[in-house]
This record gives sequence, structure tokens and C-alpha cells, in this order.
Amino acid sequence: MGNPNLLPYETIVRATSGEPEAVDEVLRHYSKRIRIAAIENGHIDRDTEDSIKSRLVAALFKFRFDEQEV
Repeated sequence: MGNPNLLPYETIVRATSGEPEAVDEVLRHYSKRIRIAAIENGHIDRDTEDSIKSRLVAALFKFRFDEQEV
């Protein structure tokens, strides 16, 4: 049930609440994409990778869900 390529909604909600395990799960889920985005001149730039991860975590804590029922 559900798309295995997507994070479960509950995980995202827990991550936005600051639950460390959920934040780690989000980072693991996107780790391959982050690593690919951090490639420069055929090598992974660790500073770029760390910057992307930091911005993802910061975005998680800024995200707010609409309180309306869907």
C-alpha cells in the first residue's frame, strides 16, 4: 500500500516536530539524491553535501501543516 518511493506522512509530521529518529529517516531517504546533487567535477563535495543536509533539516523545522482536514 502506498508508494515505496515516498516517505510516510507520519514520518514527515514527526520530523517537523523535531523527533530525531524521524529527521534521520528523512536524511536517509534523501541521502542518494543529496550525494548526487553534491557532485562537483566528478567527486562528492562534502561541504556541499553538508550544506544541503543542513538546509533540508532547517526546512523541516520551518514547515507547518495546514490545520484543515483533507
